[in-house]
Amino acid sequence: MKYRLKSADGAPVDKTVGDTWRRVAQALAAQERDPARWEDRFQHALSGFKFLPAGRILAGAGTGRDVTLFNCFVMGSVPDDMAGIFEHLKEAAVTMQRGGGIGYDFSTLRPRGALVKGVGADASGPLSFMDVWDSMCRTIMSAGSRRGAMMATLRCDHPDIEAFVDAKREAGRLRNFNVSVLVTDAFMTAVDGNADWPLSFSGKTFRTVKAAALWDRIMRATYDVAEPGVIFVDRINRTNNLRYCETIAATNPCGEQPLPPYGACLLGSINLAALVARPFEPDAALDMAAFEEIVPLAVRMLDNAIDVSRFPLPAQAEEAKNKRRMGLGVTGLADALIMCGVRYGSPDAVRLTETWLAALRRFSYLASSDLAAEKGSFPLFKPGPFLAGETVASLDTDVRASIQRYGIRNALLNSIAPTGTISLLADNVSSGIEPVFAFTHDRAVLQPDGSRRIEQGADYAWRLWHHLKGGDATPGPAFVDAQTLSPAEHLAMQAAAQKYTDSSISKTINLPASISFEDFKGVYREAYRTGCKGCTTYRPNAVTGSVLTTTDHAPPAAATRVALPAIGQPIDRPRELPGLTYKIKWPGSDHAIYITVNDIEHDGRRRPFEIFINSKNMEHYAWTVALTRMVSAVFRRGGDVSFVVEELKAVFDPRGGQWVDGRYVPSLLAAIGQVIERHLIDIGFIRPGETALAVDPVGAALRPVEAATPANVGQCPQCGAAALTHRDGCDLCLGCGYSRCG
Repeated sequence: MKYRLKSADGAPVDKTVGDTWRRVAQALAAQERDPARWEDRFQHALSGFKFLPAGRILAGAGTGRDVTLFNCFVMGSVPDDMAGIFEHLKEAAVTMQRGGGIGYDFSTLRPRGALVKGVGADASGPLSFMDVWDSMCRTIMSAGSRRGAMMATLRCDHPDIEAFVDAKREAGRLRNFNVSVLVTDAFMTAVDGNADWPLSFSGKTFRTVKAAALWDRIMRATYDVAEPGVIFVDRINRTNNLRYCETIAATNPCGEQPLPPYGACLLGSINLAALVARPFEPDAALDMAAFEEIVPLAVRMLDNAIDVSRFPLPAQAEEAKNKRRMGLGVTGLADALIMCGVRYGSPDAVRLTETWLAALRRFSYLASSDLAAEKGSFPLFKPGPFLAGETVASLDTDVRASIQRYGIRNALLNSIAPTGTISLLADNVSSGIEPVFAFTHDRAVLQPDGSRRIEQGADYAWRLWHHLKGGDATPGPAFVDAQTLSPAEHLAMQAAAQKYTDSSISKTINLPASISFEDFKGVYREAYRTGCKGCTTYRPNAVTGSVLTTTDHAPPAAATRVALPAIGQPIDRPRELPGLTYKIKWPGSDHAIYITVNDIEHDGRRRPFEIFINSKNMEHYAWTVALTRMVSAVFRRGGDVSFVVEELKAVFDPRGGQWVDGRYVPSLLAAIGQVIERHLIDIGFIRPGETALAVDPVGAALRPVEAATPANVGQCPQCGAAALTHRDGCDLCLGCGYSRCG
């Protein structure tokens, strides 16, 4: 449904997966001197899901559409002046409209309260402009694209760092951003010594805090609301092959690609699960000959994609072609380990992971050097500085000798991305280097008519085990999922992978809600100590909800909810209804707005039935009447009506929102949505932090997920189901498959 090419009338052009492979192979081979030869070889690499180009390539290559084949971008450095800021906002909008996620470092903007010379005003600070970006992203999404994804970073020494750290505590704020703190080596040293830490901008120190106290504040926010993440920015720049010609201060939305201004990430993954020979036998092993054959083909395909792709901005095209960086990684690692009888996170798993990823690095660097001999090195290649880099210095002697002699085609080659949808396409192999999240589950697939069809899903290795061993065979100890692993086991795998990955890794460390704050902080210190370039954890909490847990039993009682009446004919209105009236005082209006929500008792449960909006201000009369009629009509038809809250809260006013009771509200409609949300919570229709109830395809009742059930999750902006959780470094809907990272 996601990657098949269709004609304008919806008829499939790609009738089989093989047709898709042929389309992609043909498009990427067009850059070669002998396209027919390489088309066959590329198709061989794609067949059997051995090599999985990222979704933008699968969806766009060979379609003739004006689209980018790059998944994400880091945008240009934002200048500290109003004209420049809004010029960059425009660039962001253009990039997102073309389907690219974006990352920004807002450390270049002066702190709140700093003097703006020449206008006699105080600066509003970087967070105020992040709110503007957030509204822009929401607008792009509401215009039909559901691929909005952004990363915002701020340095640990910026004067507004504390406000940045706490921003996600405010419900609804910066919802379209992942946020991460740029942590320096000097800061970590200061934390160890509980030293003073100056918060400075443009050479001026605004305040001084205790480094340990600031670190605790970062950790406490992450412990409570799962953000901000932490990026070890000095390590990223120190180990960067291109440290001689670029400085990195931001990443793509999922964090696996630290990029310079206007940098882009071109992604692809080798499916390790497809390369295991003799799975589940005592001598099961990765077919290294096949691995060595596939990697150079993948490198060549991604290198060609750089020249085939369109770019939203000329600066992005120039950056990509000057450095020709790519992010070739792996997926299916956990399944491959299971098929080899190795428990994820164990010493044997760490050893195998290092062996496999060292081979990936070796094969990809040799392939890029061979390409340089054939087609030339990337334009900014400088042999001396490049070979002196920390990462390149650790390569095998023969690989370094090849680069010395022939150069290298691509400045950076390896990255491990979240691969949720392409891994699902590849028969549901495990994602990236993540452990298996759930071995069996039900998945609600959104249909064109808005209904949802329930599909049973099971992990690739799980199904292969039962196919080879019989349905009654008992899986061995290698079958472990994300929730049964210790933090140390998660970290050991991330550190092992990072050792052989020249860029970075998208990895979520799942932690139990019961973990102590001190142990939680220890995870991040260990990530820094073991050489990771960043750390992202997910601990169930009241704000973001619970990550799914794997079980073969009935879902926990906490997930059981009262059935809702089916969607159908409008419910008849009784003569009298209970209700409440709320008052909104919207800044800039002389008259208050009164909102009345009346309820009905249905099967012993109170639910919304109708809404009225009144005000002396006649400016809003027409649209408020229309709104009340439409919302009331939805309420009267039963089913899951709480999606109305999220739809209203997502509306922004292009003239700007207002600050109400210390919170930024993007529009009057959003304020009305907040009132309805408050009412639904008060009458027990939804719980706090929950803006939709999961319903089955006909809207009758919750359909429990057989092997994985959330205790408290968010609402998906695409299908409206209460199935939005955090996985693979990004928000993911377990209902329709929507991912905030595209």
